[in-house]
Amino acid sequence: MEKYIGLMSGTSMDGVDAVLVEIDNNNIQLLSSHPFAMGNNLKQSLLDICLGQPTNLQTLGELDHRLGHLFADAVLALLEKTKTKAADITAIGSHGQTVFHSPHTEYAFTMQIGDANIIAAKTGITTVADFRRKDMAFGGQGAPLVPAFHQQLFSSPQCTRVILNIGGIANITVLEPNKAVTGFDTGPGNMLMDAWINLHQHKSYDDNGNWARMGNVNSTLLTRLLSEPYLALPAPKSTGRELFNLPWLEQYLAEPTIIELQLSACDIQATLTEYTAQTIANDVKKTGLTPATTPNELLVCGGGAHNPILMQRLSELLPSWQVMTTADRGVDIDNMEAMAFAWLAYRTMHHQSGNLPEVTGASRLAQLGAIYPAD
Repeated sequence: MEKYIGLMSGTSMDGVDAVLVEIDNNNIQLLSSHPFAMGNNLKQSLLDICLGQPTNLQTLGELDHRLGHLFADAVLALLEKTKTKAADITAIGSHGQTVFHSPHTEYAFTMQIGDANIIAAKTGITTVADFRRKDMAFGGQGAPLVPAFHQQLFSSPQCTRVILNIGGIANITVLEPNKAVTGFDTGPGNMLMDAWINLHQHKSYDDNGNWARMGNVNSTLLTRLLSEPYLALPAPKSTGRELFNLPWLEQYLAEPTIIELQLSACDIQATLTEYTAQTIANDVKKTGLTPATTPNELLVCGGGAHNPILMQRLSELLPSWQVMTTADRGVDIDNMEAMAFAWLAYRTMHHQSGNLPEVTGASRLAQLGAIYPAD
């Protein structure tokens, strides 16, 4: 039985999720978690890079360094909270912060920063990082990686389950009895809603969907957003802030037919909420799964699971599915991805594969991540 720490900073960039887990022969138990805030200055610097603002190697290198310290401090805070010694931890699994993900270009790449050397040196704990690029080296998209963890936790011979993570980007994992796992990014999760409310209300997210409730969904704008070509791509596919961002939205809002609608800001927020719900539901429907022989469960995790409008709309759009959260099946909704990277670190330390080629498109199973020793 070994203890691992998982670190996740996702596309929402709302902080670092740090978890302490215990793993025994791939059985994983969450012992504790600690959300660690990211300062606004650091977040804005990262957003500037992600949205294509001019930068240079000096700035990128300094951000890599600053994030290394941020992740290390998150680990130290978790150790202090749990009164755990560094010597008791086998390894840290650090996802890093994605600043660019480009799987569809000629020279496909993905970039996560947050210097793992600093994490290992400052915490005194061996660190595993850079999980995505080995999968890409074998022709995969490097994402999503969490479906392998979903398979470990939720596979059932009696039940078909779709695990839905609604972070900045939304992704699904399809677990059918006696069939290969499939999974992909459906499109935006909280990302567009968060960006829009931050622009107009200076809030990081729409608490309980309260601002969206004040508006009305506009079908014309919704139809235009649903025309985004990414949504029609076949799996395997993955996406990120490089595509779904505020400038992307503003291009649609600048169209003459949309300007004529004179939509209020909260109307647009309501439409963005519906957009997330419909893009997810459409992809779940495309799986062709029916509840004729086995019950179908849609298990939701991530920040979007806290949005009652999203949860209600998913239930309405998918009436043949039992829509619930992963907490209803015993797994915390806010720490799923951090737990996954702790588990992936375990797999790496034990020389086991971490990807699912049928999900990422890689040509083979691969051991993911590079190991940065503590000494």
